[in-house]
Amino acid sequence: MQDDLDIVEAQLGRRPRGTRAIAHRCPCGNPDVVETSPRLEDGTPFPTLYYLTCPHATAACSRLESAGVMRDMQERLSTDPELAEQYKKAAEDYVTRRKAIQDVPEIAHVAAGGMPDRVKCLHVHLGHALAVGRGINPFGDEVRDAVEPWWADGPCVRKDS
Repeated sequence: MQDDLDIVEAQLGRRPRGTRAIAHRCPCGNPDVVETSPRLEDGTPFPTLYYLTCPHATAACSRLESAGVMRDMQERLSTDPELAEQYKKAAEDYVTRRKAIQDVPEIAHVAAGGMPDRVKCLHVHLGHALAVGRGINPFGDEVRDAVEPWWADGPCVRKDS
């Protein structure tokens, strides 16, 4: 685990906070999503259970955000009841998984990434989709399809560096 935490630190440019586990690995072998504690060591509630760490993946998400993808997703969310129901279930999945680790009353009904009413932070949606697999978070799956293969140019951090 220490080797993984060292890689995550190199990816983020800082020591990660509250890391519980590696939630997903990039095809290159590096961690790309970490699972964080719902309450940090200093007592701060932390609603982001799945934190995207790979700089290649985060940059790809940022490019989508800059291109207006979240605005388009938000529009679809407001006009497609089936999509809205899937997104609501994704939020419930997120909260249920976090609560199974630790119940933090201050964030008991808070998901992440704007769920279930808004779409914000595609990084959160990609992290969720990678950590739990396809078919849970519809926007996470869409982001994943749009950014793969972010690893094509090689690992973001070399394990021997």
